[in-house]
Amino acid sequence: MNDHPSSPRQPAPGQSAPDQAASSARKTSPQQAPATAARKPATTPPSAIEPVTAPGVVPDVPLAPLAALEEAQLEWDDTAPQATDYGDVYFSIHDGRAETVHVFLDSNRLSERFRDWREARPFVIGETGFGTGLNILCAAQRFLATAPAEARLHVVSVEKHPMRAADLERALSAWPDLASLAKPLVAQWPAAVLGVHRLWLDERITLDLHFGDAVERLSRLEGGVDAWFLDGFSPSKNPQMWSPELFAAMAGVSRPTATFATFTAAGFVRRGLRAAGFVWRKVPGHGMKREMICGELDEPTAAARAELMGLDASPASGHAPMQEHAVRGALHPLRREQPWTQPPQPAPIARETHVAVLGAGIAGTSCAEALARRGVQVTLIDAEAPGARASGNRQGALYVKLAAETNPASRFQLAALQYSRRWLASLDPKQTLWSASGVLQLATSERERKRQQRFLDNHPLPEALLKPVSASEASRIAGSEIAFDGLFYPVAGWVRPSALCQHLAATPGIRFLQARIEAIQSLEAKESGATGNGEPRWQLQISDGSCMEVDQLIVALGEQTNLPEPLAHLPLQPIRGQVSEITVAPEHAAHLPALDSVVCAGGYVSPYQRHADGSVTLSFGATFAPRDEDDAVREADHAANVAELRSALPAFVAAWEQARGVRLEDDDWQGRVAWRAASPDKSPLAGPAPDAAQWRGDYAAMAFDAKKRVPQSSGAHLPGLWLSTAHGSRGFTTAPLCAELIASQLCGEPLPLERELAEHLHPGRRLIRDIVQRR
Repeated sequence: MNDHPSSPRQPAPGQSAPDQAASSARKTSPQQAPATAARKPATTPPSAIEPVTAPGVVPDVPLAPLAALEEAQLEWDDTAPQATDYGDVYFSIHDGRAETVHVFLDSNRLSERFRDWREARPFVIGETGFGTGLNILCAAQRFLATAPAEARLHVVSVEKHPMRAADLERALSAWPDLASLAKPLVAQWPAAVLGVHRLWLDERITLDLHFGDAVERLSRLEGGVDAWFLDGFSPSKNPQMWSPELFAAMAGVSRPTATFATFTAAGFVRRGLRAAGFVWRKVPGHGMKREMICGELDEPTAAARAELMGLDASPASGHAPMQEHAVRGALHPLRREQPWTQPPQPAPIARETHVAVLGAGIAGTSCAEALARRGVQVTLIDAEAPGARASGNRQGALYVKLAAETNPASRFQLAALQYSRRWLASLDPKQTLWSASGVLQLATSERERKRQQRFLDNHPLPEALLKPVSASEASRIAGSEIAFDGLFYPVAGWVRPSALCQHLAATPGIRFLQARIEAIQSLEAKESGATGNGEPRWQLQISDGSCMEVDQLIVALGEQTNLPEPLAHLPLQPIRGQVSEITVAPEHAAHLPALDSVVCAGGYVSPYQRHADGSVTLSFGATFAPRDEDDAVREADHAANVAELRSALPAFVAAWEQARGVRLEDDDWQGRVAWRAASPDKSPLAGPAPDAAQWRGDYAAMAFDAKKRVPQSSGAHLPGLWLSTAHGSRGFTTAPLCAELIASQLCGEPLPLERELAEHLHPGRRLIRDIVQRR
């Protein structure tokens, strides 16, 4: 059948009537941008494609296995790559960039929309095929040239077959004026493994690369898209991608005013988009291509999305939030299996919003830095200086220990390790605060050897992230003889905890207040007050008798005894740890054996840290003692640390003792004691604080049948109260990504994690378990 426009069209510039758009396509300049059509009900006959979901609802697709992805297989015509598996080009070396500008930038009216952007949240672009990144770099360049100085851009792009970094660099070398954006992209390019990878192209531009199948990835995106680049290999070359499920997933994560553009005008693509809730219109294509399509959500779907998100559904309103403080919507329909994890609908905070962060360890300082990077005013509060208590050691390992069978905790830890590595490299490229030494995880027992082998069998990951090593390979990597096989994490390493926290606390936009908070109290927001413009939500009572009022509060304290009353229900477990340190004077340091990587077994040891005066400090440990409140440094704990080190690295210990002329147990050592906070399931608590009393009432029926009697109501949260705690012994790995998660939730951005992983970190997860078990 002949496909007609799915809604009446307005004439493009120079055209006299809507019905002339298609007929005059060959007469229209490729650089002329199509005007926006008014949303009206479709005039096409009933679609031949049945919708796979209700319009505006994402399809239900299982989470894909945690594994490496097949990288793009390429052939080259100078700097223009072609995908051999699909027999299609990524772009034409002659006019690929002009096509990008016409099809995706101009047809989504990005210059106009960037210029007029005044929202506190970032403008969000979604893309269905990253490829070389040309589309995104062109959009980023246009954004920097046209958007207000305070505006931010956020890009979500999916890629099933990522290029290698060298291929990406070669492809983008065709456009020298994009080099300032291409360079950070290539430098941060992640390994080809399933997941969400957050990068920064500029201080105002965030890129989330979702590696994996487009439908599977978009179906678990927690975020809303303003403009779509519907891109990929030609529908004739890759028909599997251009599916009804993809179009439904796009509609299900679109904001009410979302637009789209694509280079193709294939009939099944038009019908699929229409069935998903988009209206389209044909407009002139680029160059010799006669037609392409662009459009937006139809009026019923846009209204449904607005209602779901707690926005005014009338187009004249601009879809503004109806009640910024009290809105209880979400970007997706209620999660029927776990409705309590439904996040509060963000009312994006403004630059004048005042956020306080309690706790200046790595959890608190990374939260403060993530918000300050977005231009938010932050007061960081701690009774001690930044980087004290559990974050006050000289060295800390940046590592993970992943479960043999895939679970949410392992998925999160691997994502956190990759994020922390990129974050540290961006924060401190000269590595004065950290070291990319890698981490060896030794299999010092048969049980651990079998566990590591099961992990490898279940997780075919890229060697850039993790690889098995023999004892001889481990010895070469560590620079010392090792008798055990193990796993090597090239992206791991170690940090200087106290120095890193102090550096983060000094970020512009952060004010540090050394004070003890005695209590916090929720304040009623004025009915007309919006976040950042109305009355503060939280009052902090300081030990000197003064009070501070803030709009948003993040609690990043590690000890349960310090938690304010609304959070006393949290199941934090304090775990005592003692680390051992031996400092050697410069005149005796030259002949000491040195390690080249962190080595972990029952404990850990880092490469020694060299100080400005030439002295060095060897740090190793640490003990693990739940429910131990003794703050004294104990010789027995030092002996336990030495025994663990001697067991894992006997050759290194023997060489050290020979160089020092004294047994390690009797060397001039010092110890440091601190308490790490952990949760019962060993994953952090990160996200909005639950209203425990209301949860116990709302979900009380689950105590009688937790499967069939799940109340279909979203969880109540304490407005403006957030948590980042229970990071245990891996805080320098997990805290930065949790900080980015909370900052994204506060600022109305797409999240840096899949929906399931954000749910796994939810601070209320143990509360539900207690309700079910009638505790």
